Amino acid sequence: MNSCRTFLTKQVLPTFSKSYKKTITTTSSKLQQTETSAATQVTDSPKPLTYLTEDEQMMKETVRRLAVDQIGPHVRDMDRDGFIKQPIIDMLFENGLMGIEIESEYGGSECGFMTTILTVEELSKVDPATAVLVDLHNTLIINAISKYANKEQKAQYLPRMVTDTIGSFALSEPSSGSDAFALKTTAKKDGSDYILNGSKMWISNSDVAGVFLIMANANPSAGYKGITCFIVDRDTPGFTIAKPENKLGICASGTCMLTFDNCRVPETAIMGKLGEGYKIAARFLNEGRIGIAAQMVGAAQGCFDATIPYTLERTQFGKPIYSNQGMQYQIAEIASKIEAARLLTYNAARLLECGAPVAKEASMAKYIACEVAQQATIKCIDWMGGVGFTKDFIQEKFYRDVKIGSIYEGTSNMQLSTIAKHIEKEYKK
Repeated sequence: MNSCRTFLTKQVLPTFSKSYKKTITTTSSKLQQTETSAATQVTDSPKPLTYLTEDEQMMKETVRRLAVDQIGPHVRDMDRDGFIKQPIIDMLFENGLMGIEIESEYGGSECGFMTTILTVEELSKVDPATAVLVDLHNTLIINAISKYANKEQKAQYLPRMVTDTIGSFALSEPSSGSDAFALKTTAKKDGSDYILNGSKMWISNSDVAGVFLIMANANPSAGYKGITCFIVDRDTPGFTIAKPENKLGICASGTCMLTFDNCRVPETAIMGKLGEGYKIAARFLNEGRIGIAAQMVGAAQGCFDATIPYTLERTQFGKPIYSNQGMQYQIAEIASKIEAARLLTYNAARLLECGAPVAKEASMAKYIACEVAQQATIKCIDWMGGVGFTKDFIQEKFYRDVKIGSIYEGTSNMQLSTIAKHIEKEYKK
């Protein structure tokens, strides 16, 4: 984590005022004293899931301030206009949030996966649309390139993706959603090149991405074992990106259809091995699902945080509505569910960091977090009453934003199916 510490000190913290630096320094000092004292008492004891290292805590606080101060004022405009403003994207790059886990030799901060999850959670408390841009860029595209690309590909793409180039992951197609491996986009060998033909649907980040990981079948007769991953630049001839879809929620996050019409790419564009694209997709969809779980937890918490002060101030029958026992029970229930979803998400992230199997836990985290996010935002609108149903308050936006959670990165039914299959295997051993 030394690189992460250096990154936080040299790149992120200097962007803030001296008063904020002082707050961070004081907080970090207290955390360090607490951690030292605790370590003396329980040297080898397991840490609670919500325990964060000093670096993780610093990043969490830093991203929180960035989100509130620099993204918050633009959330409504971006939601209305349907895109993330370029100054916001520039800010994400400048503060290292688009290369959290990349090795320092490529300009990244070399932080852990948990740091990415904390970043997504904090951004989602303010704007889930901006958060998914950061989430997919880090958990899917960058991590896939870091682990599967060859040395030349890493040198070509990773430095760009740290500084100014957004990535996009293209798997879904018009006829293959939950059955992702039934894709029809083909890659036909032609000399030392491959010719891509087909289309992709519902591709996040595609409106602003400069680099795409395209899943295409180079050997359809082999079924899913013919699926191969290609790194394709945005300006490649024969590659067309349609206008963004007009969506219900996370409107600022561009979701487009991609079309390949005799799109020629060199053999060197293959990432990993020929026919092993399905392995890449399966592995990194697990990481992506943990990221979406973090997005949903953050959105639920953000909506909750925006609502509780209103219940404390709004009076009915001479007292705050929060003081009604019926309200308190509902609030306590939602707070407990948000925390439960957070624990599942953190647990999956920690398991992934230590190299443990995580498919079941990732699906559990995503499923529960998505369900809780919908429940929480609905309740928050209920607690707000009539004003909660207007666009004058942020609750309605959170309500629209969280609906996507049960759909993308695998529907809730697909998560339940995955969980059930793992349970079956465990009990058949």
